[in-house]
Amino acid sequence: MSILVQKYGGSSVADVAKLGQVADKVTAARRAGHDVVVVVSAMGKTTDELLALAAKVTAAHERDGKREAPRRELDMLVSTGERVSMALLSIAIHARGFEAISFTGSQSGILTNDRHFDARIIEVRPHRIEDELARGKIVIIAGYQGMSYKREITTLGRGGSDTTAVALAAALGAEHCEIYSDVDGVYSADPRVVPDAVHLPTIDLASLQEMAEAGAKVLNAQAVEWARRAKITLHARKTSDPLDARGNPARETIARETPAHPVGEDGSRVRSVVGMDKVVLVRVPSPALHRLASAAAELQVPLLDVATGGGDACASIPLLNLPDWEVRRATLAARLEGAATFADGYALVSVVGDGLTTGSSLPRFLDVLATAGIPAPDRVVAGPLRLSALVRSPQLGETQRALHAAFVV
Repeated sequence: MSILVQKYGGSSVADVAKLGQVADKVTAARRAGHDVVVVVSAMGKTTDELLALAAKVTAAHERDGKREAPRRELDMLVSTGERVSMALLSIAIHARGFEAISFTGSQSGILTNDRHFDARIIEVRPHRIEDELARGKIVIIAGYQGMSYKREITTLGRGGSDTTAVALAAALGAEHCEIYSDVDGVYSADPRVVPDAVHLPTIDLASLQEMAEAGAKVLNAQAVEWARRAKITLHARKTSDPLDARGNPARETIARETPAHPVGEDGSRVRSVVGMDKVVLVRVPSPALHRLASAAAELQVPLLDVATGGGDACASIPLLNLPDWEVRRATLAARLEGAATFADGYALVSVVGDGLTTGSSLPRFLDVLATAGIPAPDRVVAGPLRLSALVRSPQLGETQRALHAAFVV
């Protein structure tokens, strides 16, 4: 039988009723003749609630300045959320007359590097999964987590359950991976911010990865990277949408290596407008760039859009996977001995596609920012797959809507 890997996000398993709907979907796939592997996220907002609890415990005992919980302990804490989901879903499947077994990330053979809170998968050894599939069981996996080569529990960063699913699909030889959430695929912008966002029936994996790196929340960037490497086709679907007799929904987005795109008059292909909030701009004198890069790597602080010129170097720091940013910021500043300045309150807005620097896309991008009344951005980055501007956080939604109207609608 063919192996089918499905992933269900936190909103899909937020309560007992929704868990039951997922169990029905999973058992239907089993009836259709598939060997089924299911990856689940923590229920609803469980991860946020656990992080808030950790922050409360830490704040209650601050005496000599702000402290942050150790990343290792945060991994031990938040990894419990997915374990609750996997066990409950397995129980729900048993109640429907099917055999199922749940595994943690470490039990599944997901091996990572030794970073905490944003680890990367380095190898998957799915022997226990294969054994249970051979026994006819549905296998439920806790997403977002693995085990380092030091035998420590690690987590894969926000959206890491996507990465778990795609890495398992590659290791198990699945032809595609189904990603279920509360939206029916990929859109040209976040529909909650841009009301006239357009649904994309197909998209190439390169554009999808660029979108994810720039802040789109529909799929995790590392997951798309795995899909590109292993040539896995992704199906992004809405959990609550019914399936037809062939097991397909009325609407979805299929992401594969090279689907066709509409081409603009100037040869460019714009796929989406993406926003990323909570970005810090760091500046150092150009000679200090190497020290900044080395210190950031050691402190596990990601740097985005690094550039140098005019005697200065600058980079953007996305805060999504930095729960201990204030502590790491202070350490980074100390390592740079006062050479670095940090500016908060920024957001990154991007147009994603390809061929964006060969035609009129860049001047049109700048024209839109000017005519929309957006103050001159602090940084503009232009590449063939992405045009980005660093704007103030309150301007993010307005800027996304203006760019979407100019480039997509």
